Amino acid sequence: MSVRRARLRASAAFMLLACAPAPLFPAQAAQDAPPPSSTTACSGNCSDAALIDDLEQRTFRWFWDASDPRTGLVPDRYPSPQTFASVASIGFGLTAYGIGASRHYITREDAADRTLVTLRYLSQLPQNDTPDDAAGFHGFFYHFLNNQTGLRFNHDIELSSIDTALLMQGVLFAQSFYDRDTSTEQQIRSLADQLYRNVDWQWMRRPDNRLSMGWSPEHQFIANYWEGYSEGMMVYILGLASPSSPLQAASWQAWISTNDKRWGDSNGQTFLNFAPLFGHQYSHAWIDFRGIQDEWVRTKNIDYFENSRRAAYAQRAYAIANPGKWQGYGANVWGLTASDGPGETDRDVDGQKRHFLSYSARGTGRDYTQDDGTIAPTAAAGSIAFAPEIVLPTLRNMKTLYGGQIYGRYGFVDAFNPTFKDGKSYWSDKEYVGIDQGPILLMIENWRSGLVWNVMKRSPYIRTGLERAGFQGGWLEKTTPPVTHSQATPVAAPSKG
Repeated sequence: MSVRRARLRASAAFMLLACAPAPLFPAQAAQDAPPPSSTTACSGNCSDAALIDDLEQRTFRWFWDASDPRTGLVPDRYPSPQTFASVASIGFGLTAYGIGASRHYITREDAADRTLVTLRYLSQLPQNDTPDDAAGFHGFFYHFLNNQTGLRFNHDIELSSIDTALLMQGVLFAQSFYDRDTSTEQQIRSLADQLYRNVDWQWMRRPDNRLSMGWSPEHQFIANYWEGYSEGMMVYILGLASPSSPLQAASWQAWISTNDKRWGDSNGQTFLNFAPLFGHQYSHAWIDFRGIQDEWVRTKNIDYFENSRRAAYAQRAYAIANPGKWQGYGANVWGLTASDGPGETDRDVDGQKRHFLSYSARGTGRDYTQDDGTIAPTAAAGSIAFAPEIVLPTLRNMKTLYGGQIYGRYGFVDAFNPTFKDGKSYWSDKEYVGIDQGPILLMIENWRSGLVWNVMKRSPYIRTGLERAGFQGGWLEKTTPPVTHSQATPVAAPSKG
């Protein structure tokens, strides 16, 4: 089951708005946080450079503070009274530590130590088919783990193919990033390879070559499977690349076989649709799809990166049109994705009955539109590598208008809703969610330096997976560039269409 779909089912019991235990460092007001320790050349708009420098460091600090130094487990949300770790958040966290070291928020040695603790702990967790005494099975991991034992959180939690894929992206990042000849970094590379090789992708494959979304001891394989453009792209690429249990090219063909149904016009753009923006961000957070094409996207004369750029523009156009007449929407306040919300309730707003949602997969596209006025900053911020020319003004404007409530110690909170008001105040979240913090951090760094993309280009597994899926061109035809931490030239403002 999708990381998002599973969270929609499980979140109701844990939609807690009160902050819980204090973070590892003392809490402090947003304006009191120390200035970023990295240095950024001030080209263009200096206020944008300062904003992004600050946001990146705060978002990194979420992963560093939230992860358990003893096990490396990363919670689903933090600060929060919930008691489970998120396998997907761990994948983002493993990548975050490398970013933190590169930006000098922490030392490389500290990043390597936390990474080794994490990989060692994961590799020692039991894998079997029992309902209570395992963290996973066939190399896959359960969506949520008990943060004290590392075992399956409860019987409602599935063995998840997408959450495992998000974890493995972080694992493979660590394998390529820590390339020095030290004992710690050698162990990281060895454990990372072991964890990736342990995943039995063939076991998760259905007879029609598509991958199931998950499995549980109680119900066996989930009926839902990965089909149609979404975050599932990475599942197939990782499965195709496996040195121990590889998928065949037929699985990629099955994956793309329904693309034509989602290709078309939406909000002034023509693209391969997926309503929430997270589906356009997750795979791209680790894999650079610029200039490389598979058989299907080649027929459209674009690449998947351009497709996601159009998705961001489409969401902005939807907010400008604002067919639902939600408060605050406009050219510089937009962003729908799966996120927290005010809660399942009806409210009278200016004489009109409005229905609001709790955690939900909000979005707009040809597939569906779901909108209750809730803006998720990760939707825009996680799209910065696609379309910085529209994202930067949006982040700056949201912080200016709402920053007193939505921007704090760890950057932007998960979501806010200007339409949902109690008196003069609007609803804003009190929590940060790992799988929404992740795209913000990784995509900011990809836009600034290309770090995550360049590290992953060094992974022979990523290259193999892309080539077996039929990708050609671009960086796949060149010698893999070395990792560089210098300031990248921002993506040029494209024409719409």
